[in-house]
Amino acid sequence: MADLSPRNPDWWRQAVIYQIYPRSFADADGDGLGDLNGITAHLDHLATLGVDALWLSPFYPSELADGGYDVADHRDVDPRLGTLDDFDALAAEAHRLGLKVVVDLVPNHTSHQHAWFQEALRSAPGSPARDRYVFRPGRGPHGELPPTDWQSVFGGTAWRRVPDGEWYLHLFAPEQPDLNWANEEVRADFRTTLRFWSDRGVDGFRVDVAHGLAKDLTEPLRDTGDIGATGEDALPRVPPGTHPHWDRDEVHEIYRDWRRVFDSYTPPRTAVAEAWVPDARRALYARPDELGQAFNFEYLQAGWDADELREVIGGSLATARAAGASATWVLSNHDVVRHATRLMLPPGTDPDAWLLSGGHAPAVDQEAGLRRARAATLLMLALPGSSYVYQGEELGLPEVADLPTEVLQDPIWEQTGHVRKGRDGCRVPLPWTTTGPSYGFGTGASWLPQPASFASYAVEAQAGTEGSTLELYRTALRLRRKLLQGESLTWTPGAPAGVLDFARTEAWRCVTNLTAAPVPLPPGEVLLASTPLPEAGLLPPDTTVWLD
Repeated sequence: MADLSPRNPDWWRQAVIYQIYPRSFADADGDGLGDLNGITAHLDHLATLGVDALWLSPFYPSELADGGYDVADHRDVDPRLGTLDDFDALAAEAHRLGLKVVVDLVPNHTSHQHAWFQEALRSAPGSPARDRYVFRPGRGPHGELPPTDWQSVFGGTAWRRVPDGEWYLHLFAPEQPDLNWANEEVRADFRTTLRFWSDRGVDGFRVDVAHGLAKDLTEPLRDTGDIGATGEDALPRVPPGTHPHWDRDEVHEIYRDWRRVFDSYTPPRTAVAEAWVPDARRALYARPDELGQAFNFEYLQAGWDADELREVIGGSLATARAAGASATWVLSNHDVVRHATRLMLPPGTDPDAWLLSGGHAPAVDQEAGLRRARAATLLMLALPGSSYVYQGEELGLPEVADLPTEVLQDPIWEQTGHVRKGRDGCRVPLPWTTTGPSYGFGTGASWLPQPASFASYAVEAQAGTEGSTLELYRTALRLRRKLLQGESLTWTPGAPAGVLDFARTEAWRCVTNLTAAPVPLPPGEVLLASTPLPEAGLLPPDTTVWLD
């Protein structure tokens, strides 16, 4: 049995980490926005679920230009979400329940309301205050053109002009100016931030946009031209580590510096990189002398296809071994369409176009989607490494695709000129009860409206109900903890086409039928199935079974 106890410094290697989006988890003060006290009041839900840790998405002071990822102070709590004392109480209760605490760290940029950026706006070009960020004069006869052709991830140019004529870089929203990580003051300040939260009992960090910190600021700044500008699709078109602002080799020096901070604590603090980079490059971020782990987005992006998944699983395990890390697996998070819906979209469907249609084109069979999501979950939880669970997936929540445009909060909607609806559909607040103005999320309406269908997904409706998705997760996590041994798997030879079949140990075998027809069920005692097995000797379509 794997040692997942809090005292084990390697607890993270095969842990299950539950992601909390604080504004959508639970609202304790009735203002419609989730908060830290709401999380603390529901930590028993996580303990009963059986996860090993919770990961808090940003709870820092923010004007919410990007859902909290526009941080005005990296060492404080947004007053609408609570206080530092509330955070301390949350961490203490989590640790009492045996749960580790991981917090989001947002080092690529700050909010434009951050004290540093406000000082930069008041200061002259070339000043030390401006050197903490990336300010440059514009091109053109009067500096009226952006310094480069770099594009924002959210759409449009990545530069914004200030009244004195200079431009500042924002790879995301204009309210998120990029920091200059060539500046030693920036590096020192983040070392202080790492110690600030570690001293408050934080066990680890999720590093936002880990591949974006280092930029090529050699003058003159170079355009991206036809290599692409906004995402990882551009990276294979250039020699590794040489893109002007993504995944540059210099970024690893930053994380080696951080590792010295992490290792100064007992046990060492953990970290996981959000790095949208090709598979081979991801291993660099996960090296033991850097962050230690990196998110595996190839698995999240894979279709519901046995051959594709087997290739991704094999490649991901090899990448993790090369780094001396453990693999990471995730099906949903705060940035993507929930997998209970996404796995039912036909291959080639553009999620943005689907969301823009309000979820009508193509129509998604939610019952079939939930069946497939449950099978995907049992498959994920059987794989060696860490599994990251996004709040609400244990309830089987689907994507809320038909949110009215007037309630949308994600900056993607405005930045793209209403071409992309954004990520609000996976951030709709959780239902805890079957009745009430926000189904137990709070005492009044929630900041994003919940559909009436959420009542049937509520924790109250599923807890103790045999066959519910919540009880499936609880049973799976309890069994997983007992069955874990080693960090490898063995593929079963001769598995039928469209079936994934592997053994973790002599006492644990996982079989997933990704076809449209039943297949023979291998011999062995059924420990758990994602859906009932109505016919003896057969494994139904879109079903995963754990066998002894």
